[in-house]
Order: sequence, then C-alpha cells, then structure tokens
Amino acid sequence: MGRPRTPLLDRERITTTALELVDEQGDFSVPQIARRLGTQTASVYHHVDGRDGIVELLRERVCDAIDGGTLDRDPWDAAMAAWARSYRAAFAAHPRAIPLLTTSPVRAPKVLLQYERAVGRLLDAGFALPDVMPVIIALENLVLGSALDMAAPEAMWELADETATPRLAGALAAIADGRTDAAFELALAGYLAHCRKLLDTR
Repeated sequence: MGRPRTPLLDRERITTTALELVDEQGDFSVPQIARRLGTQTASVYHHVDGRDGIVELLRERVCDAIDGGTLDRDPWDAAMAAWARSYRAAFAAHPRAIPLLTTSPVRAPKVLLQYERAVGRLLDAGFALPDVMPVIIALENLVLGSALDMAAPEAMWELADETATPRLAGALAAIADGRTDAAFELALAGYLAHCRKLLDTR
C-alpha cells in the first residue's frame, strides 16, 4: 500500500483536536487526543513537546485570530483600543481556554512577537519602561474578564423575591441589549483615560 496523501497525524490536527476538547470540557489530555484521532498516545508525542507543547500550540491557534495590525494605528490609544477589541473577540470564541492559557507561561514565539509589538508601541508613545508591562497586563485583565463575561448566561442574577432587592431589580430591568459590550467599552474607556494620565505625568 502507498503512503496516504494526507498525513494521518500532524501538529495542526493535534491542535484542532485539543481545542475541540477544551471547548467541550475546559481541558484536554494527550490520551484523549490520541483516542479521538484514532492513534496511540506515543504517536502524538512524536509530533509535539508533551502537554506543555500542546498548550503553546493552542495559544498560537487562539492568538492567530488577534489582529496584530491594530497596533500600527495612530494615535497609540486608538491602537490599544483596537487591539483590545480584537484580543477580546479571539478569546471570546474559546472562553474555556482562558484558564488553561492564563495559568501557564507564554512561550509560543508568534505570541511573544505580538507582545514585542505592543511593548514597542507603548515605548514609542512615550511610556516609561517600568509602566509598560503593568499597562499591558491591565489590558489583558480587562479583555479576558470580558471574554468570560461574553460566555456567561444572559441572566446572571436570579431574584426569587424582587421586593427584597428592589433597587437591584430596577437596575437589572433597565439593562439594555448588549450589556457585555457596554460594560467592556465602559471599562476600556476608563482604562485608557488612566493610561493617558499616566503618560502625561511622565
């Protein structure tokens, strides 16, 4: 028999399968990937650097959806806002990957290069070097929290007795459509306002 034209196992298929498992159950194991692909666990290890290697492949796959070109926009705050919106959309598509990816060090070269661009954009804007990573990390906290919020049930507060919490009931009734987007834009505006002040003090 000749070789199959399409490899039965490669890094792309392993990544796709791992991401499917994470989307379904919030995690993956190498034996699960092997079973789903109809191969042996040892065969998977021939293509990846263990579980940590698969996590980095997942990080690259999710982050591929972030438009790094947004960081080239002017002025700097428009660039950061556009990057934040694209970053949020990428992770909102795979919210169950967030705990997995935020609890392991970033090693994927493609992802590190995007951070390099973000650092350069802030330095070029005039931010002091000690302020750069806090500014980026704060943005990530905002983005990833909002991405999780996008996956939350529409009704996050269930009031058995509205008379016990009348002001909360009124506030909930007044929420317009798109509450998650509105909350994100509110937080983003506040974040950028603080960053502008930080830059002005320098």
